[in-house]
Amino acid sequence: AVLSFFESRPQAIAYLKDGIKSQDVDLLKAKVLSTGKVKEANYISKDNALKIYKDLFKDKPVLLEMVTANFLPASLEISANDISSLKEIAEILKKEPIVEDVDFQEDVVSTLSSWLGSLRKFGLVMAVFLLLNCLLTILVILGMRISRRREEMETLKLLGASSWHIRSPIYLEGIFYGLFSAVISWGSCYLLIIYLTPFLSRVLTGIPIFPVSPIFMLEILGGISFLGSFVGFLGSLIAASRFLRVSR
Repeated sequence: AVLSFFESRPQAIAYLKDGIKSQDVDLLKAKVLSTGKVKEANYISKDNALKIYKDLFKDKPVLLEMVTANFLPASLEISANDISSLKEIAEILKKEPIVEDVDFQEDVVSTLSSWLGSLRKFGLVMAVFLLLNCLLTILVILGMRISRRREEMETLKLLGASSWHIRSPIYLEGIFYGLFSAVISWGSCYLLIIYLTPFLSRVLTGIPIFPVSPIFMLEILGGISFLGSFVGFLGSLIAASRFLRVSR
């Protein structure tokens, strides 16, 4: 959510010339949106620009004395779907006759893009590592359980029990372990988030993600429960297959 917040911030600002008509602004918005690369284009009038300026410098009255709405330019704030295409969007804006200047900090955007990409890759690697760790843990636990029940399973096979009859308890046990682990992990993380919310709200001031929505956390619970159950089933499937192969 934090990464998405930074990506959704206005990444380029087109300052418009004085005296332009609203129809010209609408045409410019339609043009940049039609590229399919722009997520959002917000028009900031002179009056709105003055209001924003006053909010920013409300503690510095000296900077507010000489500033009026006519002093500040109207602008168009652009957010791209992918920040890698922002340079192309900025070039389009620079060619427009109603645009006075384009504020596009290419170095900052490139650095942000690199950091976001690295963080996502790190998150993906950590997720894969944790899933593999969970899978191996379930394999070890079920392997020990199967070893203890080896004679019982051999007896069931001799009595003509079907493969499904022998495997199904292992599958259910694996799903239970995966689901239980997912719920415990979710609950621990949720409690930690609740505990750290006051601190994180101060550190991440301006990022509207705290307090975390209970609905969002329930969606996370549903997703992680499904994933945990799947990993548990996969682990039990591998463990059961290994046992049957060894015991033949």
